[in-house]
Amino acid sequence: MLKDNLIMLRKLREYSQEQIAEKIGISRQAYAKWESGATIPDIDRAALLAEVYGITLDSLMKTETAENVGMVPPAPKGKNIWGTVTLGERGQLVIPKNARDHLGIKGGDRMIVASDEVGIALIPAEFFQSKMQELMEKLDS
Repeated sequence: MLKDNLIMLRKLREYSQEQIAEKIGISRQAYAKWESGATIPDIDRAALLAEVYGITLDSLMKTETAENVGMVPPAPKGKNIWGTVTLGERGQLVIPKNARDHLGIKGGDRMIVASDEVGIALIPAEFFQSKMQELMEKLDS
């Protein structure tokens, strides 16, 4: 629900209710009513909230949950949280269908596996290779 997202986003960004209210031009009391669910913002104020938090209006309005995790914060603009997957005995992952559809990934596609200290990313091999080629051309010039 909207109120849950407002609370979660504000706390994640370490803002007070007063700071958020100031950013969008309302009173702290009005903002507190949104977090309690007593009232909801009009579309213009909701759009301002989404902008302040760097998310889409759509993701501000709906609450996402992930299996074995619970409620997750709305993803930043251009990013997505697709839920959880279970790693198979041989390291297999099944990418959620809605993620595959959104990204145009299908069986047989080659992917580059990249990581940092905490997780992995899958990048279409063709995209990765084209970006590497662009980089090499810049370095050669």
